[in-house]
Amino acid sequence: MNTRFARIVLSLCLSVIFLTSANAQDVAPLKVLLVTGGCCHDYPFQAEALKKAATERGIKIDWKVVNEGGNGTEAEIDLYKNEKWAEGYDVIVHNECFANTKNADYIRRITKAHFEGANAVVIHCAMHTYRAAEIDDWREMLGVTSRRHEHKSNYLVRNVMPKHAVMKDFPKEWVTPNDELYIIEKVWPDTKVLATSVSEKTGELNPVIWTHKYGKARVFGTTYGHANETFEDKVFLDVVINGIKWAAGK
Repeated sequence: MNTRFARIVLSLCLSVIFLTSANAQDVAPLKVLLVTGGCCHDYPFQAEALKKAATERGIKIDWKVVNEGGNGTEAEIDLYKNEKWAEGYDVIVHNECFANTKNADYIRRITKAHFEGANAVVIHCAMHTYRAAEIDDWREMLGVTSRRHEHKSNYLVRNVMPKHAVMKDFPKEWVTPNDELYIIEKVWPDTKVLATSVSEKTGELNPVIWTHKYGKARVFGTTYGHANETFEDKVFLDVVINGIKWAAGK
């Protein structure tokens, strides 16, 4: 009888431990590294807008913001000197703009971490970062290749994958604040286009929101995000926060 009672108590204790652990995992904040800085955008404002958006949507995120490299188009930031720079984060958000940085070894130090499993969210000028590089490693990680953008306008965005988890809060159509359309030269394999916009100059469709599989990493991307007005727009913030959750596997 005592042995049976002890087994019951042990079983109950193990159940409590399991449930407590599961609940702790449910409420544990995501660990997100935001890499930002460089040319052409108000990065401090955009960083605070993302933090605020997550909080307003009840998403617990432990943010680390790295804003290095100044406001030019060429920089090799100290963050990537450590080979383990991405360890401990659920998602890396790239919202930087260093188009003329082209050191292949430096770039591959970044993409290697992603290929090995560092999930990513890539926003706007991340697509033109390392544009001058001869290697394609960064562009393959992004899931798209873009080297130029068109004029600022209020672009119509069509949701082409409304059942995808990232797009669940996205309307059938949305008109951007005054933003830039990036011209997509190539969509890489394992990229799933979620939304498109039409060039006002050529009439051609361009992917503007997508997901991608790069090695072991999940990658979410959007080419919009130039202006502060975009980072104040509910639809844009909804899709980016959903993209962070999706990339983290949540």
